[in-house]
Amino acid sequence: MLHLLRPATGSRFTRKRVARGNAGKGGTTAGRGTKGQQSRTGKGRSFGFEGGQTPLLRRQPKLGGFKRPRRVTYEPLALAVLEKRLEAGSYTLADLQGKRLIGTNRPIKLLGNSPVTKKFTLEVHATSKGARKVIESAGGKVTIVK
Repeated sequence: MLHLLRPATGSRFTRKRVARGNAGKGGTTAGRGTKGQQSRTGKGRSFGFEGGQTPLLRRQPKLGGFKRPRRVTYEPLALAVLEKRLEAGSYTLADLQGKRLIGTNRPIKLLGNSPVTKKFTLEVHATSKGARKVIESAGGKVTIVK
C-alpha cells in the first residue's frame, strides 16, 4: 500500500541547526572551535591560499615559449621506405595512402638522403632539397601539390 511506504531506516535525518543558541546544541562557537582565522565570519582566505607561503600558482615559471597558431605539421615519408616497398612508377597521394605509406590526413613531406635506384614520379605537399635531388638524379620527378 502506498500510504504505508516509509524511507529506509537511517536514510533520513534532521540536520543539526548550529549557531541557534546554546539550547540548540550548536551555540557559542557553532562548531568552529575557539578563536583563529577559521572561526571568523567570511573565513578570509582566497582559493589557493597557503597560509602565507607563496602559492603554487605564483611559484610557477611564467615564460613558457610560444606555439605558432598556423604551424603546419607534416607527416614524413622517407626515401628508404619508397625504395623498399614500391615499384618504379607514378604515385599520387591517394596511391601512397592505398599502399599504406601514409597513416594520417596531415600533409606529406618527402625526406631523406638514402640512394634511390628506381624512377619515381611523386605527388607530395613538400620535399626536402636532398630528397628532391636524389629522386631527380635517379630520373624521377617530384610534383608539389597544395
